[in-house]
Formats: sequence, C-alpha cells, structure tokens
Amino acid sequence: MPIRRTRSVTPRTRTTDSLRSPLLTLALTGALIGGAVLLFLRFAHWAGAHPVTAVLLALLALPVLYTLFRAMPRARELRRAARAGMAPPPAEETSTEPAPAPRLLHAPTDAQDGLTAVLPPPVPDFAALDPDGFEAAVAALCERDGCQEVEVVGGAGDLGADVLATAPDGRRVVVQCKQYGPDHKVGSQDLQRFGGTCWTVHGAQLAAVVTTSEFTAPALEYAETCGIRCVDGASLTAWAEGAGPAPWGPAMLDTA
Repeated sequence: MPIRRTRSVTPRTRTTDSLRSPLLTLALTGALIGGAVLLFLRFAHWAGAHPVTAVLLALLALPVLYTLFRAMPRARELRRAARAGMAPPPAEETSTEPAPAPRLLHAPTDAQDGLTAVLPPPVPDFAALDPDGFEAAVAALCERDGCQEVEVVGGAGDLGADVLATAPDGRRVVVQCKQYGPDHKVGSQDLQRFGGTCWTVHGAQLAAVVTTSEFTAPALEYAETCGIRCVDGASLTAWAEGAGPAPWGPAMLDTA
C-alpha cells in the first residue's frame, strides 16, 4: 500500500466526562448566581455616579470575558488529555477466522522482537534527509513494521502531527518528527505543544515523538506523565536496523 501524503487533518473530538454530582452542581451554580447578582448591584450603584467610566470599563471587559469563555472548554480538554495519557487499545472482536499477518515492505530477517524487521542496507542517514524526506522515512518504517493506512500529513497547519497510521493491534498512531542536530535537544515545550493536540485533535491512541537528537529531562518527565513515547536518535537507528523495537513494540511498552 503506497504511503499517502496530505496536508490537511480532520480534527476529532473526544467524548465529554460524565456529569458531576447534581447537588454539587446546583450548589456551585447558586453561589455563582448569587455572587454575580451582588456584583451587578454594586456595579450599578457605582455606575450611577460614574456613567462615563462605567461605559468604558464595560467595553473593555467584553472582549476579555469572551476570550475567557472560549478558553475554558479548551483548557478542560487539555487537562483531561494529560490525565488520560495513552488510550488503551480497542477490544478485539472474536472471530473464527485467523487474523491476517501484517504486511511488511520488506520480508523480516532476524527480527528482534516480533514487531520489527531488519531494514536492508544501507540504513538511511536520517539527519542528512530534508524535513519531508525524514517524515517519509519514519512513515516507511511504520509501514514496514505492519502499520496500515500510513499517511504523511506534516506541514503548515498540521497541528503537531507528521505521520498518521494504524498500528498492527488496531490503535491509531500519531507521530511527530523532530529532525534536530545533536546540540539541539527536544524540550518540554515541544512535548507540551504536541500533547495539547495529539489526543484531543488527532484522536491518538498511541502518540510518539521521533527525533534525530535527544530529549531533555523535563521533556521526558512530561512525556511519561502524558503517555507520549519518545524515540531519540539512537533508538531510531536501532528501530531502523531491527535491533530495537518500534514505538508500539513490547520493549517500548515497558519504558513508556
């Protein structure tokens, strides 16, 4: 199956959390309404004495309130995504027919963990590729090791996703590629931006950041908290050579 390349991604939404206790909701609503009424009465009394100033303040407050109102649902989604981490794989359907073996680009030779295949020599120099070539190389590794529906989506407006795929066990894989030099490590800000979109926007069930460089300690700490898998330059080379696992392999599961 040829790897598809596209520049648009259809956002996916996540289901909302279950409703909190009705009594707690009612109490909080009543408190908020009561406080709002008191504030309105005090403001109305003050505005009667200072009408011009009151109008100016009201005009300035409208865009601020609108921005806060729009940001509240997004903040809740990001917090839920950080707490949820990586979603579990979907339950397998029972079937009397054996599942077909994943299709690899190259026949596996001396596979190390049952999920990776040795790449025929020479292994590409990932650092020497251009950005598009690096994304395509990572996508080729995903397809080689059994992923289906592999799609390169990196580019302007990709919202953090460079490669989309379906893992051999059915999980939706979202990969961000960071082609950095050896002196430029992937920082926590990079991981935070990716963590803010991979789960809620792209509907990832397995999220990974693949780089030719390394990760800072805060980046690794954030990734562990959110369930994002980190593949540094050494791990990427091992994956390509068949000496290490794919991001969805069993060895990576023990460290993610």
